[in-house]
Amino acid sequence: MIRIAQRIGRFKPSASAAASQHARALKAAGRDVIALTSGEPDFPTPDNIQQAATRAMAEGQTKYTNADGTPELKRAICAKFKRENGLDYTPEQISVGNGAKQVLFNALMATLDPGDEVIIPQPCWVSYPDQVLLAEGVPVPVRCPQNNGYRLQPEALEAAITPRTRWLILNAPNNPTGAAYDRQQMKALTDVLLRHEHVAVMTDDMYEHLLFDGREFCTPAEVEPRLYDRTLTVNGVSKTYAMTGWRIGYAGGPVPLIKAMAKMQGQATGNPSSVSQAAAVEALDGRQDGVGERREEFRRRRDRVVELLNQAPGIDCPRPDGAFYVFPSCAGVIGKRTPDGKLIRTDEDFVRYLLDAEGVAVVHGAAYGMSPYFRISFAASMEMLEEGCRRIQRACAALS
Repeated sequence: MIRIAQRIGRFKPSASAAASQHARALKAAGRDVIALTSGEPDFPTPDNIQQAATRAMAEGQTKYTNADGTPELKRAICAKFKRENGLDYTPEQISVGNGAKQVLFNALMATLDPGDEVIIPQPCWVSYPDQVLLAEGVPVPVRCPQNNGYRLQPEALEAAITPRTRWLILNAPNNPTGAAYDRQQMKALTDVLLRHEHVAVMTDDMYEHLLFDGREFCTPAEVEPRLYDRTLTVNGVSKTYAMTGWRIGYAGGPVPLIKAMAKMQGQATGNPSSVSQAAAVEALDGRQDGVGERREEFRRRRDRVVELLNQAPGIDCPRPDGAFYVFPSCAGVIGKRTPDGKLIRTDEDFVRYLLDAEGVAVVHGAAYGMSPYFRISFAASMEMLEEGCRRIQRACAALS
């Protein structure tokens, strides 16, 4: 018998990926399921990006590349950081991975020793704590409650820092809440970090272009240039350009860290897809008009979903600043019973009830570190969202 390593027991499978997979399996079995679990734009990848991939294949760009990205893509990323974020990076300060998830993983594996601590504001993307555990680090969750707009507060950050703290992971706009920071709020956090020179900041800026209501994006190294040398600014093409399956993420940071990440990636996977990298060059360098159009459509969906969910008995759905998720409280249904007499004790019970009773698949809040909540992705058609929300209304009304 093959023995499974103890490290596999340190972490859990991705709850959001598992929920999406379960919903797909139910659909394949003939069940009427509305899946609102996946953080994936429902738009097609823009034509100019697809055409760039086709050209790359025709030109023979189908071979190995440098392990952490082609020179062409690194130059395009440098230009993007300068143009959109006011950050000056050189190509040797850029890492390209098979999605931002790999970039984050590489950075943690390259920097954490056993017992090192990583501050993670919660609710958070499901993979952060488990990646830290896999790197033998210690995730330090810091609760960011709804009454603070799900934002990390400076005093909470200060209280969480210890001599063993190595990183703060900051994701804004946030998955799952959509919470974002204005420049003043971000400066308050960077002021704390300036007082603790041993703490670096890893920013997950994946939803940068999905901010609503006139909000302007900011990132720590831009707001506080004195943090430049201890910031890893992570981003990717997945959400902005509807390129989730192309698997291209990237980061800018200090040269020693980027070299260590490249060493890690070289032994783990080698280079990202050569064709995907060529497509990503076009995404970053090509026309950007579709970005605003997709953002406006997501805003319309957000407004409708918030409106409909707040009509469901027992549900309280705040309006997110960005991304394409809502993170409603279901505290008002906890303690109620389903029509067949089952008690709703937790958000996981409630999510299971929605799937069983109405065929609506969402993700329970505990997966993101906060209960009793649940996450809905509104990266789906308006028709599907409206029907899903009506089913949730019906399911909540049936509780007693």
